[in-house]
Amino acid sequence: MTSFLSSNITLLVFRIILAIVFIFAGMEKAANPADFSEAVANYRVISLFLQNIVAIVIPWVEVVSGILLLYGKFLKENSTIISVLLIAFNILVLQAMLRGLDIDCGCFGTIDAQIVGFRKLLENFALLAMGISIFRFSKSETND
Repeated sequence: MTSFLSSNITLLVFRIILAIVFIFAGMEKAANPADFSEAVANYRVISLFLQNIVAIVIPWVEVVSGILLLYGKFLKENSTIISVLLIAFNILVLQAMLRGLDIDCGCFGTIDAQIVGFRKLLENFALLAMGISIFRFSKSETND
């Protein structure tokens, strides 16, 4: 299994998948910050002030990390950023599920409304596994 995860082709595929997901999701959220702010508010975990900051900052972090990952720049750093985001997203989805909140996850802004649930957790864990693999097996010399 380690040889599969550490192969250059597997890592390239993982990078492309994560990059496309995060660039697309981030651009959609950045284009509609008010809608994303509302999606953040639906989780009921942060104040209005922080909710607006999150709605402005997170999409651009996703876009920039996704672009850098796509181009193979700072792989360990960007896979860490994306992995930390995915962990945070999973915590938010899980707490919403435990609290019985029937809300859109806000993952892709206004496109493809997905209700928080086990499917979203599994998707995020699959993406997280890709991010961890990139961090673990990518060579640091690709950061040039």
